[in-house]
Amino acid sequence: MNTLSLLSAAPTRLDPLKLFFDADIVVQAVMAGLILASVWVWAIIISFSLRMAVIAKRSSAYERDFWKASDIAAFQAQRGGKEAGENPSAQIVAAGLAEWRRSTATKLIDRDGTRQRLAGVMDSAVAQEADGLAERLNFLATVGSVAPFVGLFGTVWGIMNSFFQIGSQQNSSLAVVAPGISEALFATAIGLFAAIPAVIAYNRFSHRVNQLEARLQRFADRFHASLSRELDEA
Repeated sequence: MNTLSLLSAAPTRLDPLKLFFDADIVVQAVMAGLILASVWVWAIIISFSLRMAVIAKRSSAYERDFWKASDIAAFQAQRGGKEAGENPSAQIVAAGLAEWRRSTATKLIDRDGTRQRLAGVMDSAVAQEADGLAERLNFLATVGSVAPFVGLFGTVWGIMNSFFQIGSQQNSSLAVVAPGISEALFATAIGLFAAIPAVIAYNRFSHRVNQLEARLQRFADRFHASLSRELDEA
């Protein structure tokens, strides 16, 4: 009868909350840290996806209207200031026009030097915009590479604690060690739960940033060619 009662009282499935609260304090700390990291990873994934969508839409609209404009300076004065914060293309144009004004302010214009400075300034603007977008991706890379090992540390600690229970109780039955091992392995599972989305998102977002950087570089090269033609006519 007692055996039947114990069997009926045994859980029929894993309870994550019970595994967490029954775990050793060190394993609990590892789990809590990994859960917080996972929440932050998903926050970055959602916010970065929305931000990239907005940037791509604004850049496409800006570049389309930019090449239709007859007066680049007037167009930039009208559109550039409004969209500078979330429009890398506008930032590149602003950097190019600023260098253009400085280089052509003198009576004697150094055409070759001006071309080199324009190329350098706009290349720097492209790199700065790409670096700004990729800055938050470092956390995804860190979680993707570190989280499995942090979870493994919790697992190792939990298994060590299970072996300690075997020694203290002088009992090596599965009923003694199984709960501790389950709690320990749960830490590794949480580590993988945090790491897998982080790695996938990091690879995907890095590719999107590289695509955007290449697109901005093509826009900067085309703008540089336009300024170079004006420089020949000056």
